[in-house]
Amino acid sequence: MNDIVRMLLQRLSLGVLTLFVVSLIIFLGVSLLPGDAAQALLGQSATEDTVNALRKEMGLDKPPHIRYLHWLGGILQGDFGVSIGNKREISELIGGRFANTLFLALYAAFIAVPLALVLGILAALYRNTWYDRTVNVTTLSSISTPEFFVAYILILFFSVKWGWFPSLANVTLDTPFLERVYKTFLPAVTLTLVVVAHMMRMTRAAIINLLASPYIEMAALKGMTRRRIITHHALPNAWAPIINVIVLNLAYLIVGVVVVEVVFVYPGLGQLLVDSVQRRDLPVVQACCLIFAATFILLNLIADILSILTNPRLLHPK
Repeated sequence: MNDIVRMLLQRLSLGVLTLFVVSLIIFLGVSLLPGDAAQALLGQSATEDTVNALRKEMGLDKPPHIRYLHWLGGILQGDFGVSIGNKREISELIGGRFANTLFLALYAAFIAVPLALVLGILAALYRNTWYDRTVNVTTLSSISTPEFFVAYILILFFSVKWGWFPSLANVTLDTPFLERVYKTFLPAVTLTLVVVAHMMRMTRAAIINLLASPYIEMAALKGMTRRRIITHHALPNAWAPIINVIVLNLAYLIVGVVVVEVVFVYPGLGQLLVDSVQRRDLPVVQACCLIFAATFILLNLIADILSILTNPRLLHPK
């Protein structure tokens, strides 16, 4: 028990340190963007006094380290600042958008995870058959295709030609659940096609690797069917890498939705990030990037912890 607690504390400390380094990189990256943010917001016709007033309002007249400490201190207190574009609290802008992004990611995961597990188990069960080869070729093709291309193909057939689903996922927080599921079906399927291949191949590889173990050979010598060997002996011991890849792909679903949200004009955090970059709304850009980074780091930590909990041997060095 002490080993597990020590491991949890070590992983959490590493996550906090990583997030601190990432926040520094985000701030420096945004600060080093070419051009004057105040001048870009006001336009070339703005007077010098107006530009200087906006620079003072944005804090651009202060040294970079002072601005970073002020920004970091506000975040630690739950204050992301105020948007330059519409003067609203950034936390209010992000709240609903992040909820939409989480909904879309969980929707895609709800489809992708069971599908990947079933396809991976069947591919291991019928290894080197026509089914295994067909599934591998199909999933590799889907993961090799850019997300925006998959999205436009789905829009072309399911929206333009057949008219089954809307091409724009224009939802709000007040949209009923079933209507939201219907409107976001195409974005969810796009994300599913991108991540299901990785999870399926990892499931297949983990089970096939375990099939060469001595206890699996003993179960086969006892006369157990191949299906029972995989479901009752191989699969329980393969959960560590499978859970790891599932959580990592969930992190990708949340962080990697920017392209999909832009294509379908989905009001998520990725769309807000793109709009803020276009408007040079730097505080919102920094907040969105930090939330994406924190989510990715947190889910990576969860994947690491779950892998160790499902396989306690990872607690001890070999």
